[in-house]
Amino acid sequence: MRMDRVHPAHSLVEFFQHRLMREIEAQGLEPPPQEDTVWYLCDMLGRFSRSEHLFDYFDGRYGVRPLALLYGDALQAADDRQRCLLLQRLGELALFLGAFLRERYRRWGIRRDYFIGMGSGAYEYLAEHAPGNRHVFDELTRQFASLLELVAAAGEPDPNRDARRVMALYGRWLRTRDPAIAARLQALGIVLA
Repeated sequence: MRMDRVHPAHSLVEFFQHRLMREIEAQGLEPPPQEDTVWYLCDMLGRFSRSEHLFDYFDGRYGVRPLALLYGDALQAADDRQRCLLLQRLGELALFLGAFLRERYRRWGIRRDYFIGMGSGAYEYLAEHAPGNRHVFDELTRQFASLLELVAAAGEPDPNRDARRVMALYGRWLRTRDPAIAARLQALGIVLA
C-alpha cells in the first residue's frame, strides 16, 4: 500500500467526507453536489453506522422498518413536523438501503427504481415543507439516482487496491447489467463489450 494514499480520519463523518469527495472527482459528477449536501450525506452515513440509528423496534423485533410502512406512517402523521421527520427517515433509509443492500433486496424482487422513487418522493416533499435544509432536499430530489450511486461507491473498499474486488464488481455487472456499475468499471479502465 502506498503511504500517499492513506487519509487518516478522526471520525466516521470525516472518513465518509474523504470517500465522497474522492468519488465525486472520480465520477466527474457535473455539477458536483453542493457542500451542504455532501455534509448531509456524511452525517447520515455516520449516524447509520450505529445500529440504534439504523434499526427501529416494530412488530416485536428490531429491524429496518419497510419503506412502504414508513410512507404510510407519514401520510397519517398528526402534523407537518411529524410528517417531515418520517419522510426524512424514509429518504435516508431509501438512500442507505439502495446503496448498500441493493443485492439483498433484489433477491426479494425489489429493484433500484423502488429506492429512487421512495427516496426522491420523500425529499421532494421536504424540499417544499421542511423547516430547514430545503436546498439540500431539493438537490437530493433532483439528483437522487446519481447520489445513491455516489454513496454506494464511497462505501465500497477501493477496488484499485484489490483485483478480487474489481472481479466482484464485474461479476455484479454481469448479473445485473446495471449502468451505474458499468460506469464505475469504465472509470477503473475496464472496457465492457
